[in-house]
Amino acid sequence: MNINYQKICSDCLKDLTPRTLDVIERRFGLKSGERETLEAIGATHGITRERVRQIELEGILKIRPQLENNQELFNDFKKVLSGFGGLKKEDELLEVFGGSKLKNHVYFLLSNLTGFNKYQEDNNFYSFWNSEKDSFAKAKKVVESTISRLNKEKKTFSLEDLLKDQKLNKDIFASYIGISKNIQKNSEGQFGLNNWIEINPKGVKDRAYLVFKREEKPLHFTNLASMIEKLPFSGLKKVHTATVHNELIKDPRFVLVGRGLYALKEWGYEPGIVKDIIAKILKDSKKPLSKEEILKKVLEQRFVKENTVVLNLQDKSYFLRSDQGKYTIKQA
Repeated sequence: MNINYQKICSDCLKDLTPRTLDVIERRFGLKSGERETLEAIGATHGITRERVRQIELEGILKIRPQLENNQELFNDFKKVLSGFGGLKKEDELLEVFGGSKLKNHVYFLLSNLTGFNKYQEDNNFYSFWNSEKDSFAKAKKVVESTISRLNKEKKTFSLEDLLKDQKLNKDIFASYIGISKNIQKNSEGQFGLNNWIEINPKGVKDRAYLVFKREEKPLHFTNLASMIEKLPFSGLKKVHTATVHNELIKDPRFVLVGRGLYALKEWGYEPGIVKDIIAKILKDSKKPLSKEEILKKVLEQRFVKENTVVLNLQDKSYFLRSDQGKYTIKQA
């Protein structure tokens, strides 16, 4: 159905007085594209904001009967919203109807037609419009079940994968979770919870973490800068290697495992210098270990030369070597 929303607005406003017309056009941004405040409009006309509100209301009451009689317009809005399960996030709905140029016209028409209700944004949901009384209750159940699944699985999903557990078509499901502030989609089209770094990474550290998760191997900090910049959702114009190095040092998620080489602690790498690693290995073993046994375990944790490990073992203030050639921690 091809409906000229701009013409409908013009036709219903044409009989208003110049001042009333100006107030309504500016309040809804029908000419300039920008909605103006009561104060701004009042300052132009030399009247109070309350008087502007009264003029706006008087004008709306005059034109509303004409809009209410436009069954074609009502059916158009109703049909589209029904296709989305009875509700749709406001900015997305206005885009569907009015594209980039006529969003304000569609907003004006929706605001003055009986049967279409706006839900004001709150902490959990974005502003949306609905046309069916039970649509929000249905959407909330879908949102809650999706959040529960994401919390349980602790990983991102494509829309298609999330949809598998739902008895809804794709458009309705997307519309329902689309009003939630807690469920978000990243630039790769993956859905997760808003506080996940896979969805909303904060700063260089989170982006570095995502690179490590993607590469699944230790990386040198000089290579990380360019890899972070290439992330599809990076949003950082330039990342300096010195910044990366400084951020990784301060964050306990990352462990320095070699000269400039970092890995994720969650992969099993222990923090500390080589001497600390040797000490932990000996403490955990609860028995003396040979040089070869220590070398093997240290080299699983650190990318260093064998001689570096041997030199640390020779520090008699930390380690003792028995006559059998096995090492223990020197007791204080």
